[in-house]
Amino acid sequence: MNHRDADAPREEEMEKFNYYSPTEIVFGKGTEGQTGELVKKYGGSRVFIVYGGHSAVKSGLLDRVKASLDAAGLASLAMGGVVPNPRVSLAQKMTDAAREFGADFVLAVGGGSVIDTAKGVALALASPEYKVWDFWSKKAPLVKSVPHAAILTISAAGSETSDSAVLTNDEKVPPTKRGIQNDINRCCFTIMNPELTMTLPVWQIGAGAADIFMHTSERYFAKILGNHLTDEMAEGLFRDIICYGPKGVADPHDYEAMSEIMWCGSVSHIGLTGLGSQGDTPRQGDWSCHQLGMAISALYDSTHGATLTAVWAAWAHYVMGQNTARFAQYARKVFGITEPDDWKAAEEGIEKTNAFFKSLGMPLTLAELIGHEPTDEEITALATECSFDRTRTIGSFRELNFDDMVKIYEACRA
Repeated sequence: MNHRDADAPREEEMEKFNYYSPTEIVFGKGTEGQTGELVKKYGGSRVFIVYGGHSAVKSGLLDRVKASLDAAGLASLAMGGVVPNPRVSLAQKMTDAAREFGADFVLAVGGGSVIDTAKGVALALASPEYKVWDFWSKKAPLVKSVPHAAILTISAAGSETSDSAVLTNDEKVPPTKRGIQNDINRCCFTIMNPELTMTLPVWQIGAGAADIFMHTSERYFAKILGNHLTDEMAEGLFRDIICYGPKGVADPHDYEAMSEIMWCGSVSHIGLTGLGSQGDTPRQGDWSCHQLGMAISALYDSTHGATLTAVWAAWAHYVMGQNTARFAQYARKVFGITEPDDWKAAEEGIEKTNAFFKSLGMPLTLAELIGHEPTDEEITALATECSFDRTRTIGSFRELNFDDMVKIYEACRA
């Protein structure tokens, strides 16, 4: 028996699509030693290095990177301080320093926050008449960027292979978080050594695995369906991260697990798991949970992956009736659920997903995430931020307005 809205989208033939992914991926142990030759390959001579906290220095990674650049005859200047939910104020300071240095190449050494900051620096360096936030506030055109690359140390955001970048405007009260997508944001190359992720706190590994899962979920639960090969790739990625994510949390020195998580992270946000199933560009999808989560991060400075696990089940229950068969397919193909009734199978799939999130140590409610049950006023503030002060809707699987956002936040309150 299928429980499905009469106006739910029916599965159709494969949609047309354009796909472009120029990033060179250099994967494996010790690959950071190739940094200098790769930067030269892509035309860099004066390299501005963006990094986060002390770990890049303490681990010796930054010294190894600089040594590789020196050996290639390249000048470099490093600047750190990037934090999770990266701030536009620091990105602007870095841009000013990089411009004074005469940088012609930007190199990120870190995770998604560092890479997104580097993308902002690269954009503003290429168009000195604009400030960094101008690109996120749509005051500046996304037409050019200084060449940039990444040495990945956190498997999560997929920014190393994606066309997207997210920054928080900490100069606004309350702060606001925005994302942009454009092919000029793509890295020239990405160095991926799984060993660089082995010293991360298990919380970050878990939050990263959750983010990786969600990048595929946002594409899988699309309005237009029909590319069965894409579905197989997405369902395989779901199964892989569900298998290896908890193993990485349990033992961060498990090279097999950390390798699988790292590769899942890049593939999950490179666009492959949505091709032909949602429209004519790989960045289209639903993305409601990301928008709901970004509002939480903006107001509470919460870890991105954890915001997604806090809202996913509430979102899934809220939209499931739009195409119950899709959720049932997910449950059967990813978790092996044999229940013949689509509605019951979908519900089991949601429960299994929450169990996966729990195995990563992630929160399932807002109360777990922020440490208290949010008030009605806080719920309204979240929906106001998410809806851009009630000026937009989100989602494509099911379009959500301000009132829908409030109901979803209420459903995951505690």
